[in-house]
Amino acid sequence: METPGLIVHGEAAPFSTALRSLVNNPLYSDVRFVVGQERQEVFAHRCLLACRCNFFQRLLGSEPGPGVPSPVVLSTVPAEAFLAVLEFLYTNSAKLHRHSVLEVLTAAVEYGLEELRELCLQFVMKVLDVELVCEALQIAVSFSLGPLQERCVAFIEAHSQETLRTRGFLELSAPALLLLLRSDKLCVDEAELVLAARSWARVGAAVLERPAAEVAAPVVRELRLALLAPAELSALEEQNRREPLIPVEQIVEAWKCHALRRGDVARGAPCRRRRGTLPREHHRFLDLPFK
Repeated sequence: METPGLIVHGEAAPFSTALRSLVNNPLYSDVRFVVGQERQEVFAHRCLLACRCNFFQRLLGSEPGPGVPSPVVLSTVPAEAFLAVLEFLYTNSAKLHRHSVLEVLTAAVEYGLEELRELCLQFVMKVLDVELVCEALQIAVSFSLGPLQERCVAFIEAHSQETLRTRGFLELSAPALLLLLRSDKLCVDEAELVLAARSWARVGAAVLERPAAEVAAPVVRELRLALLAPAELSALEEQNRREPLIPVEQIVEAWKCHALRRGDVARGAPCRRRRGTLPREHHRFLDLPFK
């Protein structure tokens, strides 16, 4: 009876090095990509991409015609991120950088590369900081990446004031900002949060060419105006007349809490203090303290 064969393994490092030398190498390549806004030309090998990734298998499934084939245009993925994806497909490893890892993560999600996606997620969570967290949160919300979303929210809760001053905060989508405004654990006072929401709405209004109040409509209901002192609420009301942002009825509900000295009479956002809410004299009348 013939004995079963034995699979033997050579050294992995030389094999990986040899394959890495083929990344973006025109030698023997049979497919060209034009990637990113800079339209950088990238060379690859059709059979390797197709056997490693279903996305490329579908994309490159048809046989190229005679003559020089037209390049495959992928304008939404930056060249650096695309090269990292190719490196992973060729060698099952990739060198990640803080400044581009979110773009690699986005490509991994869009191309269905689950292992690369997980490696990117692990890397992002290790290097997460104030400048990176809002962009990471936006990607987590866009692609329903639950663990990353939770990690980003927890980071922002602990570094709220610094995060509100970043450009990334101003570029959050409404669903991502809504996630933050619903948190009791933000380490920031409500007055600062109102100012941050107004700045966010101004940027969105300029980009989308829509009124700030319209841009802010999905999120401002989560501002806890009853936490503001009467003088602050009066100043907000006056500014809101000059620059509409918050629905008038929402401000009326906040005044109702002051008039009745009860926090449970307001409709909409709760009167619970956040972790960073500064104490005010009227807070003792509110029925819903910070949890």
